[in-house]
Amino acid sequence: MYKHLLVATDGTRLSTKAVMHAISLAKRLGAKLTAFYAAPDYPIPMYADGIVYEPVSKKDYAAAVGKEAERILAGAAAKAKAAGVSCATVHSIAPAPWEAILAAAKKQKCDAIVMASHGRRGVSALLLGSETQKVLTHSKLPVIVIR
Repeated sequence: MYKHLLVATDGTRLSTKAVMHAISLAKRLGAKLTAFYAAPDYPIPMYADGIVYEPVSKKDYAAAVGKEAERILAGAAAKAKAAGVSCATVHSIAPAPWEAILAAAKKQKCDAIVMASHGRRGVSALLLGSETQKVLTHSKLPVIVIR
């Protein structure tokens, strides 16, 4: 059925549930797994009185995001390893996480995507549309949504 699953995770409880589901499915199918984390793009600097205020440099932001991604993805990889499932990890910084998820699935040659029904964005996700909804709308691959 599926040979390579991409599981999107942001470290939330629900996305961890999606990771566990993906591991279980991969184990039953003998499939590979790629855990993926998409960080939000560098925040736009604030301007006031003709001065640019950057709370953190782009370099420092990328380093902090990389560290957070490694922490989240290491947890997913450890769970997969404990279950005897091969798991690669990939992360990116992207203005639109849903696009990054689709791009990662294509680049990694995955044949299905597993993700949580919602992530960290809360009310803004309700107002703007969730990343999950956008993946469902635009994906050419099957998408398994975990609630």
